[in-house]
Amino acid sequence: MSFSCGFVGLPNVGKSTLFNALCRGGAEAANFPFCTIEPNTGIVPVPDDRLEVLAKMENSGRIVPSSLKFIDIAGLVRGASQGQGLGNQFLGHIRAVDAVAHVVRVFNDGDVVHVDGDFDPVNDLETIETELLLSDLEMMEKRRDKAYKLARTNDADAKFEYETILDICKQLADGKVPTYDKENEKVVKVVNSLEMLTLKPSFVCANIGEDQLDCIEDEPKYQKLKAFAAERGMEVIPVCAKLEDELSRLEPEEAKSFMEDLGIKSSGLDRVIQTGYRLLNYITFFTAGPMESRAWTVINGAKAPEAAGKIHTDLQRGFIRMETVSYEDMVSCGSWSAAQTAGKLRIEGKDYVVQDGDVIHVRFSV
Repeated sequence: MSFSCGFVGLPNVGKSTLFNALCRGGAEAANFPFCTIEPNTGIVPVPDDRLEVLAKMENSGRIVPSSLKFIDIAGLVRGASQGQGLGNQFLGHIRAVDAVAHVVRVFNDGDVVHVDGDFDPVNDLETIETELLLSDLEMMEKRRDKAYKLARTNDADAKFEYETILDICKQLADGKVPTYDKENEKVVKVVNSLEMLTLKPSFVCANIGEDQLDCIEDEPKYQKLKAFAAERGMEVIPVCAKLEDELSRLEPEEAKSFMEDLGIKSSGLDRVIQTGYRLLNYITFFTAGPMESRAWTVINGAKAPEAAGKIHTDLQRGFIRMETVSYEDMVSCGSWSAAQTAGKLRIEGKDYVVQDGDVIHVRFSV
């Protein structure tokens, strides 16, 4: 599985509706808090037009896109870090995901109850951030005390870990999302082992109304939300969960026609998937042939044997070389064999860093 992304937000902001549209998962969506108790999980394909182009060129028998896992996590409330609502249980679910999509309400609908009465997307996002921060602080204080005991043995690594955690605790206690030296491999290793909620890659899904599709950029609450999120380095994706849910019930051609009638170029959910994919610094490479054309996912910077291992562990274990054609060269030539004839095929070794869009064939021996 490529990665897991959790939908997080207050109750009744549209998380489950968005999840239903994304995964056709049938998660219950009702107008009262804590409708979702256990997290719902759905596997979705990553949209990539290049895959279909390659399949047509190679007359592939089937198309297999890469996939992502989305999780609908129940609504948090103020005080969740102290166990309010179903707090700690849900915070545990968030800690298990790779990325977080903060779902906030921007739509106007007096019939949908907001947990705080009136709704303000900035306040909602701030509430969730605070609960995640407090949860991290509690966990880091426990880790600090444990690290201190080990540091007293004068072990150099234990002392370094303690000092790093101590600095993080101070920042969290000041109400700040921790910063650290990302160029220092030792620091990065310690921080990654802590699995902090506040440091998970995050973006914002602004759930807008159908009446806001053409004018959302003019909405004051949306503008304030974008400014607030930008200060935290988070991208805001406007999505009309209600409309996306309707689109998900249509056949692909019907949905495409419906979107064209509304003047919508791309599905909001496609943008959600691609944003989550990009957040984790993933790239896509392809295999293409008569049997199938398939998309594969690796972290940007992965070398050839690691990419080969995504296809099968034997390919990594017995890696000899990688034959590679860029997607652009493949398209301009018309096929793999034509690209080979034109001299566009490259022979790459173990140190080759795989590029987004590479179409590959692995030579191996075990």
